[in-house]
Amino acid sequence: MTDAAPMIPDQRRASIVQSLHRERVLSFRQLSDLLGVSQMTVRRDVAALEEQGLVQATTGGAKLAPRLVLEPTRAEKAATEIAEKTAIAREAASLVRDTMTVYLDAGTTAQAMRPFLEGIVDLTVVTNDLATVQTFIDHPSADLICVGGRVDRTNLSTIGRLTRLTLAELSLDLAFISSSSWDLGHGVTTPVEAKIEAKRAAVEAAERSVLIADSSKYGRFAKYRALRLDELGAVITDRALPDAAATAIDSAGVEVRRA
Repeated sequence: MTDAAPMIPDQRRASIVQSLHRERVLSFRQLSDLLGVSQMTVRRDVAALEEQGLVQATTGGAKLAPRLVLEPTRAEKAATEIAEKTAIAREAASLVRDTMTVYLDAGTTAQAMRPFLEGIVDLTVVTNDLATVQTFIDHPSADLICVGGRVDRTNLSTIGRLTRLTLAELSLDLAFISSSSWDLGHGVTTPVEAKIEAKRAAVEAAERSVLIADSSKYGRFAKYRALRLDELGAVITDRALPDAAATAIDSAGVEVRRA
């Protein structure tokens, strides 16, 4: 058996970002061992990622940059925090009852709810996520509404004014909102202005709104605020969210569930 081919720079850099999502901070030596390249190569990769606003160099290593400049691609999202997203999706699905109309925001965490909604009868699923639409095609009883709009090819979703106008014509029992960056101070944020409209419209149309986002995204923020955290009824995240953060969010009147 031949040795695996060495990764190209883009593959190494994607691996660095994925590893930092899991570990928060890693030394250059740890990254070097992980990637099987020299520390000099790792330093060059970290410098390139820092220019893109994805990571921040620290003394002897790197960490995720608190400001999210670029939205991760769908493939990058799908490769990170898989166990945490599954746990969050299971907890979120436990809120859904027969005959409900629910909105599933674009993202891999909302898509992961599909297996846990198999037994829900007369469910109506509203989503702007093209991949989520595909996963619900074979649901035994769900009525499926795909919200139109401009297609974001990077994340396989629809965004913008047309998406908002469609959501404004619906009445939702539950809206499950996703985000790549969130915290109590900044709220739910995004680097893509056109994504604000769908999130706001879904919350306005829903009896109750729930943020579903893993803890690796907590403490990060992007240019545009879509929602204040206190505009949501609850947050479902994973057990790695620090106790201090959970207490502060709860004190702000937002229920915190750590799956």
